[in-house]
Amino acid sequence: MPATRTPPRSTLFRVSVAVLMVLIIWFIAAFQLFYNVHTPTPTKADAVVMLGGASRERLLAAQMVRDELAAPYLVLSNTNTKGNATADDYCATHRNSVIYPDVICFTPSSMDTRGEADVIGRLASEHGWKSIVVVTSKYHVVRAERLLNQCTPSTVQMVATDPELSPPQWLRRFVVETGGLLTVFLHPECDAPIR
Repeated sequence: MPATRTPPRSTLFRVSVAVLMVLIIWFIAAFQLFYNVHTPTPTKADAVVMLGGASRERLLAAQMVRDELAAPYLVLSNTNTKGNATADDYCATHRNSVIYPDVICFTPSSMDTRGEADVIGRLASEHGWKSIVVVTSKYHVVRAERLLNQCTPSTVQMVATDPELSPPQWLRRFVVETGGLLTVFLHPECDAPIR
């Protein structure tokens, strides 16, 4: 008896269903990892750190957390980029370390979370910080926390801010953060915390 061949339409249908299922599973996972994010209330901190970008939403949250915890330092990523204008302006007016010894502004060597994690790890070691609170947008929490735990000996507590994004912007963030998270696991920034 001759072997029956699967019609091309049937194969195409099966492949389409499989691809659709993978996309649905990815979307559900991305929604949970990057949108449905809830961070516990931080308990104490030697420093409150605001990661660069989206500073209109992040800076005020960082200042409020610092006040609530009475943290000795406010640490801001100073990137000189459009999305970080609020924090960059704050750094420009608080640059004098004699007048503002409790404000630390840094420019990462690379304008990304990896560069920020390197600098924050060094600052934590230099200042002996045991605990830091890191403020960033909720879509960024998982990746940022992983990178910071790779690079700092401090206990890292995350605070998520809630960005105002449209559905297409959220979908773009899901794609970007998925790729970023995969690279964090496949290519760690720091093999061990900076000491």
